[in-house]
Amino acid sequence: MADYREIQARSAAIAGGLPAVEINKVLRNTYMLLGLTLAFSAVVATVSMLAQAPYLGFLPTLIGFFALLFIVHKTANSPWGLFWTFVFTGFLGYGLGPILSIYLARADGGMLVASALGTTAMAFVGLSAYALISRKDFSFLSGFLVAGFFVLMGSVLLAWMFDLSGITTAISCGFVLFACAAILWQTSAIIHGGETNYILATITLYVQIYNLFLSLLHLFGVMSDD
Repeated sequence: MADYREIQARSAAIAGGLPAVEINKVLRNTYMLLGLTLAFSAVVATVSMLAQAPYLGFLPTLIGFFALLFIVHKTANSPWGLFWTFVFTGFLGYGLGPILSIYLARADGGMLVASALGTTAMAFVGLSAYALISRKDFSFLSGFLVAGFFVLMGSVLLAWMFDLSGITTAISCGFVLFACAAILWQTSAIIHGGETNYILATITLYVQIYNLFLSLLHLFGVMSDD
């Protein structure tokens, strides 16, 4: 999930003052890097599954996520930005492996994973295309994203600390809405000149795709349970 401070800062920067050639360059580099990071994560996740790697646990995963995300943001304007981007996405890919192994062990696991993956792909393509074609300014979503960040993180922590498994479905629904809004917001920020760093844009989109996939996988799994 994108750092809420970045959401505020980049929303305020959307002014449409960049030349079209620069905007197209950021957009092209973003989608190119996004494709590479998604492929890299898929490879790492596959290796993680084949090696039967253990799940790191909720707290180590959360700490690793925010620590690496912080490093990526700090190095995004330096040559080290790309390196830490792949470290970050590789880390998430590694953590995804054990989760996929659990689902694939189910009788309907293959169908669940394929359904979640296909729905995620269609949602991302559809939302991105809508933002690109309509050229609408979705910077107004920044307030929703900031509030959503705190609500979702608070809900996740409460569910973990007090074992509130009953609200995980609601949390997954919240993540789906948040991810869709963030994809619209980030794509809009690029085409309106508010985002000039393709590494930061890539990380934001990658995290939303990752969250969207996991949330849909959980929801489909719940709906398919007897």
